[in-house]
Amino acid sequence: MSIKCGVVGYGPAFNMGRFHADIISKTPGLQLKAIVDINPERLRVAKKDFPWVETYSNIDDMLDKSDVECVTIVTPHNTHAPLAIKALKAGRHVIVEKPMCITVDEADQMINEAKKSGMMLTVFHNRRLDGSFLSIKKIVDGGLIGKVFHIEAFGGGYGHPGYWWRSDKKVSGGAFYDWGAHFIDWILNIVPERIKGVYGHFYKLVWNDVTNEDHVEATIIFESGVKANLQLSNIAIVKKPRWRILGTNGGILDEGDGKLKVYRHIDGLNYVTEVKYNETNWAKFYVNIVEHLVNGKELLVKPEEARKVIEVIEAAEKSSKNGELVKLKYE
Repeated sequence: MSIKCGVVGYGPAFNMGRFHADIISKTPGLQLKAIVDINPERLRVAKKDFPWVETYSNIDDMLDKSDVECVTIVTPHNTHAPLAIKALKAGRHVIVEKPMCITVDEADQMINEAKKSGMMLTVFHNRRLDGSFLSIKKIVDGGLIGKVFHIEAFGGGYGHPGYWWRSDKKVSGGAFYDWGAHFIDWILNIVPERIKGVYGHFYKLVWNDVTNEDHVEATIIFESGVKANLQLSNIAIVKKPRWRILGTNGGILDEGDGKLKVYRHIDGLNYVTEVKYNETNWAKFYVNIVEHLVNGKELLVKPEEARKVIEVIEAAEKSSKNGELVKLKYE
């Protein structure tokens, strides 16, 4: 018997609503039952894409009238928490697009409501399934470069961020909440250790016609001494590699070109090898949902892990304001 699913949000930007609906409709054990969007035109598009689905103009109607059991929320960041909590209170399992939400307080409310209602809550950190990351994780976990002690990660370039909700800090949360959520989740999986604290540096220098920051950085200090630095920028005319990872016996360089350069020091000699990215298969996220709900398998993305991403971002912004290391309150 299939789990009945609903998708909340079918906006045209990146077609993420359709993306989720398509994966759900193709995943054994799941049934795409309903789609919600406040825009009537988008509902007409949804009905054309998936003629059998129920369509609703708001989440309340879907929760009241549909027998949907699992809700995927694909809406602007500032709506994630209230919509998720509403669905959880209505006795529905919830999948939230990344980032989980904007504040740690919102994350806590979401997690507490999921525990209270006994419903599943998870976040679509699909890029844990990226082939590039899977290759890095395999190399690191296999000890091929020794113990990792330093990480540098970068995303961006030089250009206007665009005039839309992702450039509006009140709606998006800020420049860290898009690709930054992916990068921080990656870093926390490469170094699964307790965090000593976070330094942050946020800049607003060029694009003053939008409210997101132009350039943001976070330096995560782990209790073992490992340091990870992440930069995301719309004013970096000189770019850096996506990843530069140093270990005690080697390192990894990723320039985003389909392969990694893996450096190793063996018997007094330095070697470099090219390793192609693994296969990317985001659909495995939804396969895990079925396995979790039907067979009790461990969630691929636990809500507490997604909460930690939000806590790091929040700590980085606080550090940028006070110039000090900000320690995390929750481990």
